[in-house]
Amino acid sequence: MQKIIANTTVEVTEQGYLEDFNQWTKEIGTEIAKEKEIEMTDEHWKVITYLQEKHKNEEALSVRGIKKSGVVNIKEFYSLFPGGPLKISTMIAGIPKPKSCI
Repeated sequence: MQKIIANTTVEVTEQGYLEDFNQWTKEIGTEIAKEKEIEMTDEHWKVITYLQEKHKNEEALSVRGIKKSGVVNIKEFYSLFPGGPLKISTMIAGIPKPKSCI
């Protein structure tokens, strides 16, 4: 379905994930974060960049992988993206919902 985010019409899934990563911009990520009541900081963007790189390399994403990444510790990850950190962070990053998320 279509949705307007940051003055751009994008295709999203029923759960709100972008259908096409190529439509993602930092402005779109920021708007999705605002919808989730998250004010993006440099720490948030480090995680988003990490997730996008993993996605581009077609690597599976998991909370365990984030923990081992060295980008952020697990407690901080949960603090940065409360209420489902992997689901929310991947949505903001414009990448598909990881298979490890229910």
